[in-house]
Amino acid sequence: MEADKDLQQMRKRLLELARRSYNQSIYTFTPFLGLSEQQVCYEISSQLSYAGCGMEGGSPLCERKMVRFGNEAHLGYVQSYPIVCMRIEPLNLKFAENLTHRDFLGAIMNLGIERDTVGDIFVQEKEAYLFCQESIAPYLAEHLVQVRRTRVKCLVSEIPQQLTTPALESVSLSVASPRIDGVISKLYNMSRSQSQELFGASRIYINGRLTENGSYILKAGDTVTVRGYGRFLYTGEQGETRKGKQRICVEIYR
Repeated sequence: MEADKDLQQMRKRLLELARRSYNQSIYTFTPFLGLSEQQVCYEISSQLSYAGCGMEGGSPLCERKMVRFGNEAHLGYVQSYPIVCMRIEPLNLKFAENLTHRDFLGAIMNLGIERDTVGDIFVQEKEAYLFCQESIAPYLAEHLVQVRRTRVKCLVSEIPQQLTTPALESVSLSVASPRIDGVISKLYNMSRSQSQELFGASRIYINGRLTENGSYILKAGDTVTVRGYGRFLYTGEQGETRKGKQRICVEIYR
């Protein structure tokens, strides 16, 4: 399968970047990786650890991340990730359309930008914040002038407060146990069999790592990503209901 071939190429690329970092005493970076590509890094982490390995997306809320090889102890200095935040805003707010994530991403891709040079895009009403590779920021600033029919400007920006501190909505659930498939079923209003299908389709990640184990018991602090549905933080048990079920609390990322 094409997807398997791509992941094999990613494995080779990660090993190559780790070797180059260690042998040449320099920091090396991947482009932005999606969750399935990050999973490859986790799977071969024991083969990469000698070089020093970290991940960053630009904000604690980002799912797409770069991998950096190298560490201060070995290299004697620190090099930051080549990630910048850019703000895309309408030139005239009065005539701006209500734009979606797809609208912003489509406008960027139409410029011939490679997908892996772009990280997460956070849409806030009629504007958006974009994390991208530092090298493409000048090009975006010059050429990203329209999203759908809305004229825009794109400038390097400080990371706004709302992207450094997640907006979370607390939800209380009654479940038989904090087993992950049951929690997902309850939270997203689906049957247990439907939630189990998500595991088989490789759409469930715990703390950034793929899991196919629907019987996993959630621990306080676990962050769960359900691709196509959203992401939530499991904060723990709150006691029992009158019917003997466990009352748990999760916080949904908004």
